[in-house]
Amino acid sequence: MNIPFRKHCASLAAAVGLLGSGAAQAAESAFIIPPPAVDQAKDVATQEKAVIAGGCFWGVQAVFQHVKGVTNAVSGYAGGKANTADYDAVSSGRTGHAEAVEITYDPKQVSYGQLLQIYFSVAHDPTQLNRQGPDSGTQYRSTVFPTDDGQRKVAEAYIAQLNKTGVYPKTLATTIEPLQAFYPAESYHQDYLVRHPYSMYIMVNDIPKVENLAKAFPDRYRDKPVLVN
Repeated sequence: MNIPFRKHCASLAAAVGLLGSGAAQAAESAFIIPPPAVDQAKDVATQEKAVIAGGCFWGVQAVFQHVKGVTNAVSGYAGGKANTADYDAVSSGRTGHAEAVEITYDPKQVSYGQLLQIYFSVAHDPTQLNRQGPDSGTQYRSTVFPTDDGQRKVAEAYIAQLNKTGVYPKTLATTIEPLQAFYPAESYHQDYLVRHPYSMYIMVNDIPKVENLAKAFPDRYRDKPVLVN
């Protein structure tokens, strides 16, 4: 399959520019943050879902595919309507959608709060408003889409907690938006890091995220990713 040129998320020129400036390493540095003071119980019998957005979904998906207790991580779109949930439309930045990842997880192995800790620490930079690294636009915003009121309360409490830590250089730009629906992205976006590990964009922006996961959360990291396809 021929993969269409990615308007922002695979910009070779932007990636090369980041390499030359050293900004890529800074952008992908992990934030060492405390665990959430408020979390959900971990004795739920059924699998749960979490939906988050933090820039290009390739890297966010890759990070959570390496987290123990995650049974699936799907790249997709959230925040807009069904008829605009496709790559070309979302790339315009005018659909209301964010590039998002739906995470299916076993709450007996990993809690929602622990997923958010990874999200705020290594999956993206939550202080960037409507952008991540070389990618800009509202489709790259930092957003948590709670699936229920319990998740919303955990996310709200954790954002407030993190803003008080002084770990970040500025206030978090992360928003909390109601989840209307999650729409899986096109098949060529799934498992993108695994299938394209030598893509310039992936090497500069996303492989460091997975490496940071292994370093910052060794007890949560698993070497073999869980794949969609």
